[in-house]
Amino acid sequence: MKAIILAAGYATRLYPLTLHTPKALLPINQKAIIDYIVEELNTIQEIDAIYVVTNHRFADDFTTWAKTAPGKTPIEVIDDGTTDDTNKKGAVGDIGFVIEQKQIDDELLVIAGDNFFTYSLQDYVNFYREKGHDCVCVKKWPNREELKQFGVALLDADGKVLDIEEKPAQPKSDTAVFATYLYKQDTVPLFAEYLAAGNNPDAPGNFPAWLYRRKDVYAYTFSGECYDIGTPESYREVCRMYEK
Repeated sequence: MKAIILAAGYATRLYPLTLHTPKALLPINQKAIIDYIVEELNTIQEIDAIYVVTNHRFADDFTTWAKTAPGKTPIEVIDDGTTDDTNKKGAVGDIGFVIEQKQIDDELLVIAGDNFFTYSLQDYVNFYREKGHDCVCVKKWPNREELKQFGVALLDADGKVLDIEEKPAQPKSDTAVFATYLYKQDTVPLFAEYLAAGNNPDAPGNFPAWLYRRKDVYAYTFSGECYDIGTPESYREVCRMYEK
C-alpha cells in the first residue's frame, strides 16, 4: 500500500498564518499537523511509501521537514510545479499526478495534509480489509448548514454508499465525508480515466462521488474527532483544545 498526503493548497483563508508556511506545517501543541498524520500512517504495516504532494512555493519547506519526519516509512516530497490558485492542479489532479509520476500500481491511502484527527487509521484499514472495497471515511454531523461545506454521503444499513454529493445545497443525509480515502489496486488507474474525461479535479471528494456509480464503495464511520482548520480563529481554537 502507498500513501499520498495532499499538501498542495495555498490555504488563503488562513492568511497571514499561511503566507510563508504551508497549513500542514502549522504546529498544534509544538508539533506540525502533518507529523500527527505521519505517525498514524506509520501504524499501518502495509504502507511502504509516503508521498507528500505539494506546490512549488512550499516544496523546499516540506523537503526540509521530511529530513526529520517521524517514523521509518520512506517519505518523498513531490513538487507539482504549481505556484498559486490560478494554476493549481486540484486535489484529484494532484493524486493523478503522483500516480503517473511514481507509476503507482498498488492499494492507495489518500489523506488531506491539513487533517487533524483523533481516530485510528489502522481501525479504518481493518474495516477496509473486512469490506474488500474502496472506502470513504464519515461521521454524523448534526449542523445542517455546516454540512453544506462537506461531501455528504447517503448509506444503506451495511454502510454501502448509495449517494455522495460534494458541498450540496440541500444535504440528503447528516453523514459528512472527511478527506481520508482507501482505494483498491484496480481503482488506481481510474484516476486517469476520471481526469481525461474532464471531470472536476478540485476537491478530493469529487472522485468517490464519481466512483460509487461504477464500483461498490463503503463508508467507515469513525469515533473521535476530525477538524477542518480553515480560518485563523478555528486554528487557534484547536490549538487551545489540544494544548496539553
